[in-house]
Amino acid sequence: MIKTFSTAWADMRSALKLKNVWIALASEDISDQHKRTSLGPLWLLINYLAFTFTFVVIFQRGQGIENFPAYVSLGLLAWFFINEIISLSVTLFAREEGFLKGTVLPISTYVLRLLMQSIIRMGFTIIGCVAILSLNHTPLSLGWIYSLSGLALLILIAPAAIINLAFIGAFFPDSKFIISNIMRVGMFATPIFWHPANSGGLRQKIYELNPFTYMLEIVRQPILTDQFQTYAFLLCASIGLVLWIIAFIVLGSLRKKVIFVL
Repeated sequence: MIKTFSTAWADMRSALKLKNVWIALASEDISDQHKRTSLGPLWLLINYLAFTFTFVVIFQRGQGIENFPAYVSLGLLAWFFINEIISLSVTLFAREEGFLKGTVLPISTYVLRLLMQSIIRMGFTIIGCVAILSLNHTPLSLGWIYSLSGLALLILIAPAAIINLAFIGAFFPDSKFIISNIMRVGMFATPIFWHPANSGGLRQKIYELNPFTYMLEIVRQPILTDQFQTYAFLLCASIGLVLWIIAFIVLGSLRKKVIFVL
């Protein structure tokens, strides 16, 4: 087990030293995805604003939720990042097959490449979110710092999630369809634009048992309530710790085998 962890850490450490490589690759990916468009990556911002506007207008009453535009915009900010990490991770090694078979780069390089792509995209959604909060007269407070710490925690958890899902996707190709369906349902089962308001019943249970709920709350609630979400933060940190332990085991054990199943 120690050797497995040591091997995984060596791979991750080697990739971290190649930061110029995965940052450049991630930036190139974003540029290529918007090549020959008039607005370029600004479409990422427009997409986020369109989603937020649609949810706010359709669910404008917000079930009595105070500051509903801020509630939705912050929820979507976290959800976009979470959804992208999970949805793209499961097909990561299939997309990087050429690099995996043709280079000697550490596997973690591709993990960090995807992470960097998601962070760049999140940068555009943050701009849109701050604009909505400003237009909605959401006051600056210590809660904004708490919210940033929540985002930082999600970013720290993300590489572990990417590693685990990438290996699952490589060894079990059908998993990409399973994950895709889970995330479609998850968008509506996660309180992005709704809140149970202590209504009880199944709706309350979905709210309480859904781990995505707490990942949204560590980003959203500090700004809305100006309070640090201790329970949600510790729960997310615990989930992250478990994911990292599994990720190191998987990475250390299977990194040399993945190319044979692609």
